[in-house]
Amino acid sequence: MMKEPPDANAFDRELHAEARRILRFWQAHMVDREREGFYGRIDGEGRLHPEADKGVVLNTRILWTFAAAHRHFGDTAFRHLAVRACDYLRQHFADNKHGGVYWMLDCNGKVKESKKQIYAQAFTIYALAEYHRAVPEEAAREWAVELFHVIEKYSHDEAQGGYLEAFSRDWELLEDLRLSDKDANEAKTMNTHLHVLEAYTNLYRIWPDKLLRQRLEELIQLFLDTILDFESAHLRLFFDEGWQLRSQKISFGHDIEAAWLLTEAAAVLEVPDLLTRVQQAAVRIADATLEEGVDPDGGLLNEAGPDGLTDTNKDWWPQAEAMVGFYNAYRVSGERHFYEAAHRSWTFIKTNLIDRENGEWYWAVTRDGRPTLGEDKAGPWKAPYHNTRACLEMLSRLSKS
Repeated sequence: MMKEPPDANAFDRELHAEARRILRFWQAHMVDREREGFYGRIDGEGRLHPEADKGVVLNTRILWTFAAAHRHFGDTAFRHLAVRACDYLRQHFADNKHGGVYWMLDCNGKVKESKKQIYAQAFTIYALAEYHRAVPEEAAREWAVELFHVIEKYSHDEAQGGYLEAFSRDWELLEDLRLSDKDANEAKTMNTHLHVLEAYTNLYRIWPDKLLRQRLEELIQLFLDTILDFESAHLRLFFDEGWQLRSQKISFGHDIEAAWLLTEAAAVLEVPDLLTRVQQAAVRIADATLEEGVDPDGGLLNEAGPDGLTDTNKDWWPQAEAMVGFYNAYRVSGERHFYEAAHRSWTFIKTNLIDRENGEWYWAVTRDGRPTLGEDKAGPWKAPYHNTRACLEMLSRLSKS
């Protein structure tokens, strides 16, 4: 058993307290008691917007978070919120006619955008699998399995591998495939494949099906052979249908997140040779991320391109993923500098991102440390998932040392 550094106990205590603090924010401020479910937005100044639309990504991430928190802490209040989130998904986001989940509802739970992003179907599987692990509830597993078959029926590319991005309500391929305005309009993306991988990994834990196993192994191989540029140790982000590269952008946060998610995926399959390949890749990715993307203050920069840095803000989620990704590389390799990098990530978060007056984390800070208050505190893309998950992952890993 690897001996942890002497400050690991303090690390554990601080992460435990922070996970609880994040969860208290969402318990106190985001439960929509008037209309069911959860509110759609709190802005960067801390103002609640009760009339905001309700996005499926936010709601599935809330479900995952409270299910995972209940599984870790055993707190019945977290269980109740997970049940609330699951019930709302079933009652409002599920398309009972065509299958899958809708993209966006209005504040009253009426369908506003009915498109079927595969990214969102994957997050629903991920959340339902976690809910089943925490509660458990057979209906949640059955719905997760149903969504798996929906993805495989409509999105899986039998000819060229991988998954197509986005469809209409009745599963016609869309012309505008983008997940958000920041994304390229391409048929296949690293981001969606990463979260299908994440979802299938969690589903395999509760449903070790033969086809699911085959698809999960295909996804791992796809990352190793096509999505990951092994020479640079960066993920390629956007592709056409035939896997021709369509972007030179580098996302440091996705790189380091993929490093540990791929390790988890290979571990559940229990194929030693594949796990070894993935672990080698994870360490290479962590090395490149640490060398190219981390500032002296420990913060992870957002993006770069062939000519250097293109986005020097430090968003909340790459910091959370960096802490876990670097610690994963430490556990795989035994190299102490990765532990120190994970600890520096946490120190950066404590110093710069945690809003100690109003709760939760800021969306981002600029390179000189100023919070970006124009971005949401909670919203369609700002959920308790990345930061709570990072705390829970670290607590689980530290406890196994």
